[in-house]
Formats: sequence, structure tokens, C-alpha cells
Amino acid sequence: MSAVSGRRRRLLKRWVWTIIFAATLGSGARADTVTIAVDQARIMKLPERVATIVIGNPLIADATLQSGGILVLTGKGYGATNMLALDRGGRVVMDKTVQVLGPGGNDLVVVYRGIERESYSCAPECERRITLGDSGPYFSQTLQQTGTRNGQAQSSAPAR
Repeated sequence: MSAVSGRRRRLLKRWVWTIIFAATLGSGARADTVTIAVDQARIMKLPERVATIVIGNPLIADATLQSGGILVLTGKGYGATNMLALDRGGRVVMDKTVQVLGPGGNDLVVVYRGIERESYSCAPECERRITLGDSGPYFSQTLQQTGTRNGQAQSSAPAR
């Protein structure tokens, strides 16, 4: 009887250590994920000696390396990709997952007209807001109006 209970005790002890080890690995993996909203930017401090940043899918996120070890990370599209930071010798000094989520906030209103979708920012009044997933004509028309307005503002600005 004691041989069987001794084996059970050792098996139980191994099982407990396996669970603890797996939980430790799982929590470390979550710490390596950076979450950002689409069309938002986040500033990160990088480890020393970073010379190059690599983004797995530039349609999901973009990164700009600044002086002083500062990185500006921008969410471009929905989904997840990876980000690597390399030193001058090409060694990986940082490896993170970048998770880009939909726009946050309580002011976003989405209107569906059949299969057509339009997004509005309603704080305090509703105005057009182009968001990934909006219908093509709505997206293009809003973007064109914004471009025209910005062009007019630049042409009427006083020269410096």
C-alpha cells in the first residue's frame, strides 16, 4: 500500500509542478503582447542597442524608431502581427505580439443600410468618421472631403 501511495504522491507532485510551470509560461506570453486600437499610436521605450524594427504585417501595425530608444507604434488594421527589435549585429533583443483592436470609445455609432456601413463620431454631435469596414463609397467620399478641406487650409495658410 505505501508503495502505491508513494507513487501517487510523486505523480501528484509532478503534476502540480507541471501546472505551475505551464501557468508561469502562459502569464509570460501575455506580457509579450502589446494591445493598441486601430488609428491610434502608442509610445514604447525600447531596450538598449536597438538599431532595427521589423513588423511582420505592415497592414496591421507600423512602427517608427525615434532617437533615445523611443518607438512610436501605430495600429493600421485589425488583427495581430509580430514586432522584432534587432541590434546592429542582427540579434533579436525584443520579440512582441502586436494586437490591433477596433476603435474604442463610447462616441462611435455605426449605421447599417442593408450591406452598406457608415461610422460616425457622436460627441456631442454626430460627424462622419471613416473606419475600416465602412462601405467603399462612404469611405472614399469622406476621405475625399477631408483631403479637399486640408488642401484648402494649406493653400490659404500664410507663408512663413
